[in-house]
This record gives sequence, C-alpha cells and structure tokens, in this order.
Amino acid sequence: MKNILFLCNANSCRSQMAEGWANHFWNGNARSYSAGLFPTQVDPIAIKVMAEAGIDISSQYSKSIQTFDNIQFDLVITVCDNAAETCPFFPGASKKIHHSFPDPPKLAEHFADYNLKLGIYRSIRDQIRDFVKQLEI
Repeated sequence: MKNILFLCNANSCRSQMAEGWANHFWNGNARSYSAGLFPTQVDPIAIKVMAEAGIDISSQYSKSIQTFDNIQFDLVITVCDNAAETCPFFPGASKKIHHSFPDPPKLAEHFADYNLKLGIYRSIRDQIRDFVKQLEI
C-alpha cells in the first residue's frame, strides 16, 4: 500500500482538505497523511465546508512533518508555494509533486461577510477535490 503525504505551511486547511479527499477517493488503496512545516490547528471553516461535501475531517489534527519520521512516503505533494520551496528531503519518496492552491484563510480575511468567506473556502475545496481525484496512485 502506498503512503502519500500532503504538505503545507500550517497543516490547517489545504493539506487537511487534500487528506480528507484522498481518504474518500482512495478508499483504503493508499494511506494519505497531511503535515505542516509550522503546524497550528485545523481551520473550523475547512471542517465545515468539507462536511458540506460529505467528508468528515473533524477528527484530523495539525501535525508536523517530524510526526512521520518513521514512514517512507511513495509520494509527497506540496499544496502551497512555501512548502514547495522549503520541503525537506524525504528518503525513499519516489516522487514529489507541487500543486499550489490559494490559501483560503488569507483570501477570506478581508471579508466581514461569513457567506463570502464560505464561498472562498468552497471554491478551494473543489479545486483540491478535482486535483486529488485525478491523481494516479
């Protein structure tokens, strides 16, 4: 079984969504993980919009890459530019992919209207869904 890591800066939103989608689509055919270079906490709006799509990420938590020191990854996917630029070397990882997604909290921070914020998160959620769905594992 392949081990796939989604890596982002804070492991709070994009990489968490990607892990949720991967677990949904791959249905036990691969193990997906997510981590951050500077982990914080899972964004509550990310949890909400994923739940709207039928994916429960409420039990996921923000993790550092050191959490997975003992796991050999077949594929490492960076989902933000900072992670791609500073991504550590993963011994044994046969492939590394970078696909940058906009940062929903950063895009939404200037909007007072909660529904506008939700729209931004939903848009990025759907972009991540489409990306993960087309990955060949």
